[in-house]
Amino acid sequence: QVQLVESGGGLVQAGSSLRLSCVASGRTFSIFSMAWFRQAPGKERDFVAAIRWSGGTTTYADSVKGRFTIARDNGNTVYLQMNSLNPEDTAVYYCAVRFGPTVSYPTWGQGTQVTVSS
Repeated sequence: QVQLVESGGGLVQAGSSLRLSCVASGRTFSIFSMAWFRQAPGKERDFVAAIRWSGGTTTYADSVKGRFTIARDNGNTVYLQMNSLNPEDTAVYYCAVRFGPTVSYPTWGQGTQVTVSS
């Protein structure tokens, strides 16, 4: 099993930056990729960015390209650097992992709130 713990959320003004962290523990050797998703009030959970656990290949949603960067350190932490935040980025942000090149992410963190004021 893998456990995930997110941190780094908060309340910021439009145009500001935040960095979210997700620390994985447990059987981390089995991780294929880690992703960030977000869910705004009354909306579905949307994909934000993902990174391959080995090799570091990244993918991004069009809405965050050029503003957000996903990266992994030399251990078990993945970061989501968020720049030029706007109120539309307000959401609960979740990290998730999957264990193979499939569609689903079966393991999720508890989420961290990001609120961007105008």
